[in-house]
Amino acid sequence: MNRRRICVVTATRAEYGLLYWLLRELQQAPDVELQLVVTGAHLSPRFGMTVAAIEADGFTIDARLPIPLDDDSPPGVARAMASATVGFADSFARLAPDLLVLLGDRYEMLAAAQAAMLARLPIAHLHGGEATEGLIDEAIRHAVTKMAHLHFVAAEAFRRRVIQLGEDPRRVWVVSATGLDNIERLEPLDRAALEADLGIRLASPCYLVTYHPVTLRGEDPGQAMRTLLDALDDEQPRLVLTGVNADTGGQSMRREAERFAAARPGRVLLAETLGARRYLSLMRLVDVVVGNSSSGLLEAPAVGTPTVDIGERQQGRLRAPSVIHCAAEAEAIRAALRVARSAGHRAVAARRETPYGTPGAARRIAQTLREHPLDGLVIKRFHELPEAVR
Repeated sequence: MNRRRICVVTATRAEYGLLYWLLRELQQAPDVELQLVVTGAHLSPRFGMTVAAIEADGFTIDARLPIPLDDDSPPGVARAMASATVGFADSFARLAPDLLVLLGDRYEMLAAAQAAMLARLPIAHLHGGEATEGLIDEAIRHAVTKMAHLHFVAAEAFRRRVIQLGEDPRRVWVVSATGLDNIERLEPLDRAALEADLGIRLASPCYLVTYHPVTLRGEDPGQAMRTLLDALDDEQPRLVLTGVNADTGGQSMRREAERFAAARPGRVLLAETLGARRYLSLMRLVDVVVGNSSSGLLEAPAVGTPTVDIGERQQGRLRAPSVIHCAAEAEAIRAALRVARSAGHRAVAARRETPYGTPGAARRIAQTLREHPLDGLVIKRFHELPEAVR
């Protein structure tokens, strides 16, 4: 039997967590040869060398593409993209996959899409059609959509956007958010086990904080992190801070987080990487998820934890009723936290309402990747919208 060679790219710990169950589905499929290409922060000691976690999970890595991450200035990121594009081109030529799977909107995915496009390699894109108006990722996501041939989106609104970009409706599927599979399929750690693992007591008030640069704004990333941490520190809560993305401005934010945590041992933990199981377990146990990560909008509502979403990074995304948005200003953050911890809002969060669908995305995606005809897939005709909806 000729197995279909399906190549998946991962560059960050968060993205790998969203891909995990799809990788498992493809790994176990008898008619699929899974190829895994690992790059970006996975291969950097600064970001926790999370490639080790991928190997510990039992996946074979078919290509490792280290890229320079020391310089997070715009020219530095451009050089990293250039290096990644060359590496992807060489890897795709060697591996000769039948289909490439890319998730999301990071610059590493744009590099992979460019290399695949020039190699006439069909692309399946996950989580297209979404909007993050404060980020360069917004343009990257839509650019990858135009280079992709199969589209798996998390909600009907995103399906309409992908079609609005000219994509064939017959190649766009609403499958729900991939992160919901982790909530359904991963056994959470209880409080005692998690406290022992992390070395910090999770006494209330306790917040899980993930804060990344807003790459389309001219704000000082380090100052933005200081503003957030000062606002959080008023009531001296327990804080678990997660690592900052490898984006422009990320290093200055990371330095602020390191200084803050070092001055508050036993109360504040800076965890470079938690992995999906510990992260979701924490999310279930803390009082509020705070910051500007997509996980506060996608996963936190599904586990019943309130979210305070700060600033413009996630502006444009669909929001559950449990998500409170506020400006990136200290007093606005304090006010949002008071609302998030109120009994009324906790009751709203407990309903676990989410606009991102139901678990099972990995199975739905894997089935289509295995069965959809590939002949002629790289030829795309621009889909015109009916006159009435223009």
